[in-house]
Amino acid sequence: MKSMLELIHELWFLKRDLVSDGFDHALRRISDEMDSFGSSQRSSTGMVIHEYPTGEKCWTWKIPEKWTCSEAHLETLEGHRLLDYSDHPLHVLSYSLPFEGIVSRQELFEHLHIHPRLPEAIPFVFKYYERDWGLCISQSQRDLLKDDSYRVVIRTRFEQSTVKVGELVIPGKSRECFMLVAHLCHPAMVNDDLTGVVVGLEVARALLAGPQPYFTYRLLILPETIGSVAYLSHHEELIPDMIGGLFLEMLGNDHPHALQGSFQPGSQVDFCFQSSLHNFDAYAYTAPFRKVIQNDERQFNAPGVRVPMLSISRVERSSSPTWPYPEYHSSLDTPEIISESRLEASKNVVLGLLQAWENNYYVVNKFKGEVFCSGYGIWIDYRKNPQGHQRLFEIMERCDGTRSVADIAIELNISFQAVWEVVSLLREKGLVDLSRSPQPASQSS
Repeated sequence: MKSMLELIHELWFLKRDLVSDGFDHALRRISDEMDSFGSSQRSSTGMVIHEYPTGEKCWTWKIPEKWTCSEAHLETLEGHRLLDYSDHPLHVLSYSLPFEGIVSRQELFEHLHIHPRLPEAIPFVFKYYERDWGLCISQSQRDLLKDDSYRVVIRTRFEQSTVKVGELVIPGKSRECFMLVAHLCHPAMVNDDLTGVVVGLEVARALLAGPQPYFTYRLLILPETIGSVAYLSHHEELIPDMIGGLFLEMLGNDHPHALQGSFQPGSQVDFCFQSSLHNFDAYAYTAPFRKVIQNDERQFNAPGVRVPMLSISRVERSSSPTWPYPEYHSSLDTPEIISESRLEASKNVVLGLLQAWENNYYVVNKFKGEVFCSGYGIWIDYRKNPQGHQRLFEIMERCDGTRSVADIAIELNISFQAVWEVVSLLREKGLVDLSRSPQPASQSS
């Protein structure tokens, strides 16, 4: 089994366009990696690869064709080659139409894309659902193009194929499932989003190696947007059991973690993750839905689905001039900008959030009236520790079967872990029970 960074080095330069041989090769390799640890640990069927054929309707979407570029270059009329697809996969607009001919400098520039911020980088530009031809080049190289005309060669083809979605199921005690999602497309780039893929793999490995969780976890590795739409539209029967989710992306660079909330900010998963995040990254920040970075969590939060999916990333704040990170959507998004230690830290953040989620019970009182704390050995002297004394009683007052651990944490503006510590003590003393659903005090014994 390879480390996260080793797997990234193996896969990153593949031509992993939306539907392509490169994407399929990477997904098969990830499937092999999953099988190598899934089959030897707690029950798992390994990764299942779902396939959805070109042209098939998926709600309001349609599955696109497979796209292959066999050759592309830009030359002077004297035959001097200025850019070549064989040098870097980003030199051609993803899903470009084929084109061959001599064009004026003006016409060429209408189809020659540069990065808006990085003059030395080749941009990542795609037109999956439009029909146009195009090449991509660094601004510094484009600035050198002074001839009146140039020769363009783009040899691409569109074929019938299938969109592929990899799914690994970590079975829990409950059929209720929590979704972990990352996308594998984006050729020759790393932080967006091979980092989310490899962190997802390591999280799955840890879940399989540990005790059986209460919830079932489903890890999806897919092409952006269309992969989520295809999967959801073909698994509508699962949607009622999807109680939450987390999209994993951009987790290898050197920024604090950013937690983006779901469309349902009052959901249990929102409360749980928001109240526990800073226990795992003291410098992390949170923002509402669509206010950090937008990706496939949109499809899970959308009308008719409404699964509260958050996202975790290392995206800079939106006010930063280099948002979401300096090398975004460019040829500078390479293994050099990430590290194994940051990937490992992100894995631990995700596992910490999921552990909190597993512990997010409703707290049901077995006592009536105010608890005789001294009699149970849990008294905190208000003179020596006034904050601890107040916190103990504030938490106990909310243990009435109507609030979860996350509810109490959000209401008191304290961490999930601080509430869980007190709740665990109360449970140890036989003062409360834990429930997966609300149990109002009038129904408790």
